[in-house]
Amino acid sequence: MAPVSKKRTHSKNEVKSNKKPRISIDSSEDDMYLSLSSSSEVEEEDNEEEEEEDELDISSAEEDVEVAEGDEEEVKDGAEGEEKDSNHHAEQRQLLKERKLKRKAGSEIVHIKSLWEKLRVKTPPPPKQVRDKLCDEIWDLSKDCISDLVMKHDASRIVQTLVKYSSKERREEIVNQLKGKMYVLATSAYGKYLMVKLLHYGSKNSRQVIIDELHGTLRKLMRHREGAYVVEDLFVLYATNEQRQQMIREFWGSEYAVFRETHKNLTLEDVCNSSVEKRNIIARNLIGTITATVEKGSTGFQILHAAMKEYVKIANDKEISEMIELVHEQFAELVHTPEGSFVACNLIARANPKERKLILRALKGHAENLIKNEYGNIIMITAMQSVDDTVLMFKTFSPAVKDHFKEFIIDKYGRRPWLYLLKGLDGKYFAPNVKSELERYEKMSSETSKKPQVQRRHELLNKFGPMYLSCINKNCAEILEENLGAQFISEVITSDELYEQLSEDETKVFKNILEEIKVMFKGDITEESHPIHKPFSTRLLKAMIQGGRWNNKEKKIEPLTKVQGLGIDFACDFYESIIDSTNLVEWINNKDSSFTIVALHETLQGKEEGEQFLEDLKNVKKQIDTSDETNKGAQLLVKLLK
Repeated sequence: MAPVSKKRTHSKNEVKSNKKPRISIDSSEDDMYLSLSSSSEVEEEDNEEEEEEDELDISSAEEDVEVAEGDEEEVKDGAEGEEKDSNHHAEQRQLLKERKLKRKAGSEIVHIKSLWEKLRVKTPPPPKQVRDKLCDEIWDLSKDCISDLVMKHDASRIVQTLVKYSSKERREEIVNQLKGKMYVLATSAYGKYLMVKLLHYGSKNSRQVIIDELHGTLRKLMRHREGAYVVEDLFVLYATNEQRQQMIREFWGSEYAVFRETHKNLTLEDVCNSSVEKRNIIARNLIGTITATVEKGSTGFQILHAAMKEYVKIANDKEISEMIELVHEQFAELVHTPEGSFVACNLIARANPKERKLILRALKGHAENLIKNEYGNIIMITAMQSVDDTVLMFKTFSPAVKDHFKEFIIDKYGRRPWLYLLKGLDGKYFAPNVKSELERYEKMSSETSKKPQVQRRHELLNKFGPMYLSCINKNCAEILEENLGAQFISEVITSDELYEQLSEDETKVFKNILEEIKVMFKGDITEESHPIHKPFSTRLLKAMIQGGRWNNKEKKIEPLTKVQGLGIDFACDFYESIIDSTNLVEWINNKDSSFTIVALHETLQGKEEGEQFLEDLKNVKKQIDTSDETNKGAQLLVKLLK
């Protein structure tokens, strides 16, 4: 076989991808060639194609030789490179260490850091005696260089730990040493954490020192990425009411920041009423701060909501529209604070239909949290009071309502909007301050809305009402276990407004609910799990038997005019299927159920349908136990039967 005259050349990747086994070689390329040549001479019958294959094999082998030699060189170079890198890193670490030591208080920081590593151990934490000793040692080393430590990443954490475990006196001393540097601390990426620690663990005096020093810079801090968080924590968690008012007045403008004692007791309304020019200056200052902070992405800050509240109080219609344009995309971030709720409700009440559409779009994805929030539910009710487009309201919130209605009606705040649709602003469910606030928004919206309030509420009840019945029908037993749930069911089934809007199919669902409630009271009333022992369940049953609502002012039952299946019909059916002559005495002698029998007596007295009940009641009169003074119902029955 003729020797190969030319060598094929491949890249390293092509060589590695070759699937043929590598040929082992001893030393030189010539030895390898001779070995392969002798092997080819033994097989004389091989054809030319096989010879060509052999040539290719030889070529591959030669390439492998080159690659193997190259790999060996790379390994050597890599090892040498790693050794150089290691030496280089070691040199860098040594230089960094030397540089740190040359800095001001460098050697002290190194020593302090070694003590801090012992102090910050959490598993297990050092005993108090050891901890106090470490704190004392750290303080002795650091008290003369505190201001140098607080701006550095690791050193700032040392001072934070020292503040956490130190005495009140030492914290005061740290605050005194940092006087004049509070603004720098608040705007520092590391110093801000120490500032928060000083506010958290510091005394009233320390907090006042910090507030006084930051006074005059709050508007600037609110525009700063780091400083805004310090101002927010200060306002929400640590400032007194007087200090909060002082902070808010600073947003009015420089005059009120510099001469704070002069304007200490002034209200925004007083200032604006005294001068139109001052009102315009304050409005410009407020909207300037608000705009800059919103653009920084800090719309959720409570102190910003407080500034917005001040602005909304004095804003004209044009300014309200500009405000809506500014915040409508982040509208959901206003719902979780009292100030934010005030702002949101005012904007909704004063918005035009187009602006309300933008607001509802922003709230759509946050419906669940909005409705269950202490302040968010007020915003939801204001929207119900203000938005004329009830179809849009339904489309916006119906998906969340359908999925979470059971949660809403047993939630203290979540049930309010749905009770509003049933009862309006009933004082039974709305505290006086909440009711007066909602009435103010209602009056405000009357200038921007066209529909009468009652019409808007009835339209929404017509759309959401079927969800009420569907949810109660599917989850009646679970809802009745909750006092708030039983109260809600009572309002639903005694609502003439809801019943008169039901379709034929929905009326069947309504009757099924009545039947299911009735069956819930079947069983042994001596068992603690029986619903008769729950106060709101008893009131629900009593309302169904009496067929009306109790008017507490006039001290009488107001009979229902639209609802069918309650009152005498339900009372007769309930007695026949749940109570009879065999367990009537048990219901009377149980203090939780005795008033149910009183309600049956009041409803069926003198009625032809109640003859059997009244006869059974007379037969068991002698078995009524009046010895239990807590059973007022049994004692009342004895008087009624005389």
